[in-house]
Formats: sequence, C-alpha cells, structure tokens
Amino acid sequence: MFVNDCLNINEKGHLTIGGCDTVELAKEYGTPLYVLDENTIRTTCRSYVKSFKKFYNGNGMPLYASKALSCKELCRIANEEHLGLDVVSGGEIYTAQQAGFPMEKTHFHGNNKTAAEIEFALNAGVGTFVVDN
Repeated sequence: MFVNDCLNINEKGHLTIGGCDTVELAKEYGTPLYVLDENTIRTTCRSYVKSFKKFYNGNGMPLYASKALSCKELCRIANEEHLGLDVVSGGEIYTAQQAGFPMEKTHFHGNNKTAAEIEFALNAGVGTFVVDN
C-alpha cells in the first residue's frame, strides 16, 4: 500500500512512521513536524555504501546531499554510515561542523559562491571543492 515499509496505519487508523503514531506526535510536538525513520535512512545509506564496494571495488564515496535536509542528526547518521557530505552553502558547512562531521569528507558544491563562503569553507577545512559553471 505504501512506497516504504516504515509507513503503516495503526489500529486507531492513524498513519505511523517507523512505528510512531503521527497523530500523537503532532499532539506532543505541534505541526508542522518533520518525522524521519532512522532505520530507513540507515538502510538506504548502507545500500549505497555496499553498491560502491561491489561495483566500484570500494573506490569512491557516496555523498549525502545536505541541501535535501541539512540538520545535525542527518550529518551524524551520514558519518556513522560512512557517507561523505555534499554541501552547497556556508550554513550547511556550519551545520556539519556543529554535528562534528569530518570536514575532510565534505564536498562544497555549486556555482555562484561568494568570496566569504569560499573563505569560510577553506577555514573550516572542507576537503573538496567542486567547481562548475
């Protein structure tokens, strides 16, 4: 019925994410509320890492695109699951730093960067700069 196994309907007829009742979560935390299933995220990360090992002989590193959702918890999970981090702004670099993400596994990507953002990235120790136009 759902596109992902972490989604379900409980006995109350409420949507659940990772077994958590979304109606109860909304009552407790209010809305809007982002709800992510850590097990699903980790399973997906492991799938990418496994694919790199299998098809690329372990060469390369999958990157989490933090522009999708940049928060400290996702940075922590990405690091624990052996992913690098693709960042596109000074704010995403700052978030990664605050999460303790290893800057050498960070790729600063995209065009139209200000001199201040580039300097911030250099001072932060970002490992790779992806230059395009």
